[in-house]
Amino acid sequence: MKIDRIELFLVAMPLITPWRTAYGEDAEVHSVLCRMTSGSVDAWGESCSLAAPCYSPGWGAGVFELCRQWLAPQIIGQDISSGEELHQKLSHFKGNPFAKAILDHAWWALESKLQNQPLHRLLGATRDEVVVGADFGVTDSLAELNNDIGDALDRKFPRVKLKFRPGWGLEMVQAVRKEFPDACMHIDCNSGYRLNDVELFKQLDEYQLAMYEQPLQHDDILDHSRLQAQITTPICLDETVKTRRIAQQAAEIESCGYVNIKPARVGGLTIAKQIHDDMQKAGIPCWVGGMLESATGVGLCIALSMLDNFTYPADIFPSERFYHQDLSDSPVSLYQDKTGVPTVRAFDQLPEPNLERLEKLSLQKADIR
Repeated sequence: MKIDRIELFLVAMPLITPWRTAYGEDAEVHSVLCRMTSGSVDAWGESCSLAAPCYSPGWGAGVFELCRQWLAPQIIGQDISSGEELHQKLSHFKGNPFAKAILDHAWWALESKLQNQPLHRLLGATRDEVVVGADFGVTDSLAELNNDIGDALDRKFPRVKLKFRPGWGLEMVQAVRKEFPDACMHIDCNSGYRLNDVELFKQLDEYQLAMYEQPLQHDDILDHSRLQAQITTPICLDETVKTRRIAQQAAEIESCGYVNIKPARVGGLTIAKQIHDDMQKAGIPCWVGGMLESATGVGLCIALSMLDNFTYPADIFPSERFYHQDLSDSPVSLYQDKTGVPTVRAFDQLPEPNLERLEKLSLQKADIR
């Protein structure tokens, strides 16, 4: 396809309640949306790196500007036949996966439209729905957290994820496990610990968690390998996995037993699928995560999650979980499979933003032709 026009929008989407993690909290989500046009057809992509460079080195305004000034001009007017070709044209720009993901996602959405084929089928998926898990940030009290978890388990969510940080750590897990001794659950540390905290993770082994998600530094694979050798609970890498090469090296030195793949974090669906395929060959199961995107971005994550090696319940949420009103008029909803377990279904047509709402929430805009 020939890329005739690229429009970029930096938006600030207010959350119902702040999202608290080991690196801080967000009251609103800063995300970048892209409308890509080829001839008379256009489609939308989204990449959400949040407002500040705390989850990753990227942040919303920086991602927007990088894409506006450097990446979008590099491919405008180009005839691009694959996601791999798009990344090749951007390859001399080092790193910056969140910015590259904006264009990658829009390209895939546009290709889906041009081929009149649902995106998950275009990616090679054979299923149309996947089960999802329940996630909980830091709450005001353990009683509130246990009440929320109980509600999620009553609704048959197959697993629970708990944010884990200093001051909301071992005692929190002890309290939750005492209340729910048989529930499948794991903790997400968001890079909040170091290898000298190994005794803490040895203590946590006794609570039979499914995994420790990203316990150590956001850019580390070696210390994760050293930690994994000393504990019995599998490590899941998240922030660390920014490229295909890093994922391959992590598998080689046994840094993890799971990989969480957020397509925006790795540079888009093209790279996400490559990592999925590599991990499948290595025998490492994956699961799809999200970055609090609008339905436009979540729809892309859902399409990816239909691939075979995404076997752990996904981090995909209904729009109402975080937003009073989604940016799209096609919000993400949960359904129940035949056994009553919450699932998400792949979209035949990807959600697109409501243009009036988009205009209202936009902080910056750019139009590259």
